[in-house]
Amino acid sequence: MKLTNMKSTGLLTAVFLTFCSFGAYAEESKIKTNVNEDQVKGRVEEGKGKVKEITGKVLDDKGMEIEGNVQKNLGKAQAGYGDLKKDIKDNK
Repeated sequence: MKLTNMKSTGLLTAVFLTFCSFGAYAEESKIKTNVNEDQVKGRVEEGKGKVKEITGKVLDDKGMEIEGNVQKNLGKAQAGYGDLKKDIKDNK
C-alpha cells in the first residue's frame, strides 16, 4: 500500500486533531462535575474509534475503517448509557 503525500497529510491532521481534543478534555476535567465513568469511557472510545475510522479511510484499509466505525458506535452507546444513568440519578 503506497502512502501518498495527500494521505499522510490527512493522517497527520487526524492525529493532531485527536490530541487537541484530548487536551480539551483534560482541561475540562479540572472543573468539578458529576460525570460518571460510563460517560467518560464512552466518549474516549468514541474518539478512538473515529480516529481509527479516518485512518482506515486515509490508508484505504476497509477493515480498519469498519473496526473504527464499530468502536465509535459502541462508545456512543456507552456514553448514552452513562448519560441516562446521570439523568436518572439527577431526577431522584
